[in-house]
This record gives sequence, C-alpha cells and structure tokens, in this order.
Amino acid sequence: MNADADGKLVNAVARGVSILRCFSSKCQELSSKELMDLTGLPKPTLFRLTDTLCELGLLRYSERLSKYVPGVGLLGMSSPVLTRLALRHFARPQMQALADLTEGQVQLAVGFRRELCLVEQANSLGNPIFQPEVGVRTSLSRSATGRAYLLGLPDDERQAYLQELRRTEPQRADWLAQRLDDARKDLARYGFCRSHGDLHRELESIAVPMAKPQDGEHWVFALTLPVYSPWCAKFETEVGPRLCTLVRSVEGVAGTSAGV
Repeated sequence: MNADADGKLVNAVARGVSILRCFSSKCQELSSKELMDLTGLPKPTLFRLTDTLCELGLLRYSERLSKYVPGVGLLGMSSPVLTRLALRHFARPQMQALADLTEGQVQLAVGFRRELCLVEQANSLGNPIFQPEVGVRTSLSRSATGRAYLLGLPDDERQAYLQELRRTEPQRADWLAQRLDDARKDLARYGFCRSHGDLHRELESIAVPMAKPQDGEHWVFALTLPVYSPWCAKFETEVGPRLCTLVRSVEGVAGTSAGV
C-alpha cells in the first residue's frame, strides 16, 4: 500500500495493518507465503514487518502450525473500542427482550468508511442461529445490515464503493445497485431493509440504521430468524416495528433521533 497523494499514509504502518487485516474469523492461520500472496509484499519486507508485529504481541508465529496467528495484543486493543461504545450497554436489555420474544438473534454493528463490525448481540435460549464473535466483519453487500449501512453513508462514499466494485466485479455491482434500490424502498415504506437470504439462505434478517452517525460512526441494528420461524411472516406487522422502536429508543438516549 502506497501513501496517498496528500502523503497522509505512512507506508510501514499501512503495510503492517494490511498484514493484520488478512486474518479473520474464517482465516485464523496464515503462512508467510499466503501473507505474501494476500498483501503483495516482497519477502524481505513481509518478514521485517511480521517480526515487528510479533515483537509487539500483535502477531505470533506458531511452531506447531508453522503459520502466523493473531496475537493476544490485538484482543487488548479492542477493549477501549468496545468501552467507548457505551450506548450498546443501554441497547443490550432491549435487544435481549426482542431476541427472547422472537426466539432469534439481535445484532448491533458499527461501521466507519468500509469497515462494518459486530459489536453486540443478543440470543434467545435455544437459538439455533450461528453466534458470531464480537468483532467479526459484516458483509457490506450481501447482508441487510451492510446495505442499511451503505445507504447511511454520504452519497460520494457509497458511489465510490460501487464504482470500485464495478471495476473488479461488474455483475456483482449491478446486482448490489438493485438490492440497494430495494433496500431504499423498504426503508422508506417500513423503516427496515431485508436480507433476502443473500448471505445465508436458511436465514432471514431485517436491519434498521440509526438516523445519524455517532462520532462519525454509523450504527445498524438487525434481527435474524431461521426461515421456518413463524415470526418471519410478521416482519412488516410486528417484528419490524419492534426493531424500529428499539432503534428510536437508543436514538432518544443518544440525542440523534430524526426529529432532533
């Protein structure tokens, strides 16, 4: 990764972060060869940076696996972020109540620019839905949460994302543009947008964004149910309005309601 035209990026830092971003909940162990392929960094540069990251505790080399794994230092760095998002503590009881009522899962994701991550979730007892870890990235294109987030971005940021997608995956970009149009209509009519089962065919989700960003970050609440749940037939009449009420309640505490 090179510095931008204004010289705002520091190459060494940007390259180090690019290495850390290769890891995810689905990709927890990577060899140096895999890291070189993913980052495009030359071998000497990669090893210099991985040595530094290991020394700082942000990365660790597992002799057993002969691969790099995320270091516990990253876990410690996430704590201040979660603590700063104090509104999630107010939202948590309401999220749990809605999850218990619908026997589903209620999630809160927070995003900045093109990064959207799960920061809180509530699940009913016996909930069969997969429970991701806090910090997992959320798909911007294939989830209701991601599309609600994209529609909350400034027009130039959203268009820049779509234009970049058109350069690499034109068919997917056209598909997403249609999905965003559907999501925009649903938000205007119902106050929520739908997943259409695009990420997981066995699950249906609806998402409601907060009206305004918090410190430049966009918050989106979502409710996910198995497709066989009788509550799926009540998205428009009962479940959606309840999720909207939850979001408006959080906005009232934050002072970000649409009427403010």
